[in-house]
Amino acid sequence: MTIALISDIHANLVALKAVMADIDQREIKRVVCLGDIVGYGPNPLECLDIVMDRCEWALMGNHDFAALYEPTSFNTSAEQAAFWTRRQFELEPDPAKQKKRWEFMGNLLIRNKTENALWVHASPRRPINEYIFPDDVMTSPSKMQSIFDRTDGRCFCGHTHVPGVFTDEPDFYPPTDLGGTHTFSEREKVIVNPGSVGQPRDRDPRASYAILNEDAVEFIRVEYDVQTVVDQITEIYDLNDFLGHRLLEGR
Repeated sequence: MTIALISDIHANLVALKAVMADIDQREIKRVVCLGDIVGYGPNPLECLDIVMDRCEWALMGNHDFAALYEPTSFNTSAEQAAFWTRRQFELEPDPAKQKKRWEFMGNLLIRNKTENALWVHASPRRPINEYIFPDDVMTSPSKMQSIFDRTDGRCFCGHTHVPGVFTDEPDFYPPTDLGGTHTFSEREKVIVNPGSVGQPRDRDPRASYAILNEDAVEFIRVEYDVQTVVDQITEIYDLNDFLGHRLLEGR
């Protein structure tokens, strides 16, 4: 079993294409998406089309939910981006394409449970919108205990845009501390975040994803033309320029 885990694409087509090219070069056939296909970025339709075509299944992230239904507890920039994203779906002139996209969005999974893993966008407690931050292992041990109480073994999630592995000590290990790879042990409880394809927030602007094997998960970074995406965002009136500029610093 080899699966590429992608998450938090956020309508960044340039980054998504770079990641998919890396996945293809490694000849990985199975790809799953942990949510937030759209939101923030300039190419929601194109990114959704790739996910529909290439992913075995996909989860619903809070930005997918916002475009489909309503943005909840979003800041102004995120809310404006959600409404702009929805308009792009509505402006599609081909009724068949529009219907296919809306139906796919509406059928995104809230959570997925497989034989040895739980898959959510955000957290086992609140699968669409609860953040699990690295600092929580120190500042919110009761929160982490509650989350791990809902985790039988392995859990995979995105949402924070920060790659790494949480253990039920509790502790958090970024990929640099792991040498890029975490090897699973039989009885451990872990929560794995592959990081963000389209909007990394760990001060590394490269696109992030992970490769899951039976006994380990490997974190991958991929270079892409960030400036092109910055320029695309600044050309769209309804997308705050900050959404582009932050990409340059990975924040």
